Amino acid sequence: MLRTIRGSATRSRPPARTDLDTNNMHSRRSFIATLTLCAALLPFGALAQEAPDVLVMRISSDVIDAVKADKAIQAGDVSRILVLVDTKVMPSVNFRRMTASAVGKHWRQATPEQQQRLQDEFKLLLVRSYAGAMSRVKEQTTVQLKPMRNRPEDDEVVVRTEVRGNGDPIQLDYRLEKSTGQWRIYDVNVLGVWLVENYRNSFSQEINAGGIDGLIAKLAEKNKAASGKG
Repeated sequence: MLRTIRGSATRSRPPARTDLDTNNMHSRRSFIATLTLCAALLPFGALAQEAPDVLVMRISSDVIDAVKADKAIQAGDVSRILVLVDTKVMPSVNFRRMTASAVGKHWRQATPEQQQRLQDEFKLLLVRSYAGAMSRVKEQTTVQLKPMRNRPEDDEVVVRTEVRGNGDPIQLDYRLEKSTGQWRIYDVNVLGVWLVENYRNSFSQEINAGGIDGLIAKLAEKNKAASGKG
């Protein structure tokens, strides 16, 4: 912007804006508007990256609060639990990596359609397997974070927590990876057992017996049987 020169007895009139001045002003406004629009379209994490322990505690608190407020979830309603998982948990989980790690070396042999079926059936299996734990969430249930043991440059970390309530504390740990600047969960440890490792052996046996389609059929069968019981 042009500044008026002070100190002279006669205040000079600023020169009229030229077409070039007007174009520059419009360009500057357009540039600022473009930056504002880009910032609004960026994911929140791209503007202020969420630390892995903060991410885990936020998800844990959101899930526990949701369970406390929903009697259907406490009663084991799988459809309600799926909605909770999809809205609160899955956006921060690399479930493709989790499923691929559980399937192991056979994952690359699967077609894209088979890989999607495996993810869908595996997610439903996990939700049904842990639905019972939802009924044990009480008003006094809290999550406590254990000290982190990572370096600032690490792109894979373990976040350790304890779930506390009426009974003994439950160890619940998370493996996270940083991808494109965002932290995402790809494995969970419940009471000393990592989820991916726990399923890898049984998945491998099913694949050796009936191939990828055999594993998909077995997962679907378990989910259907669990649905009938519910």
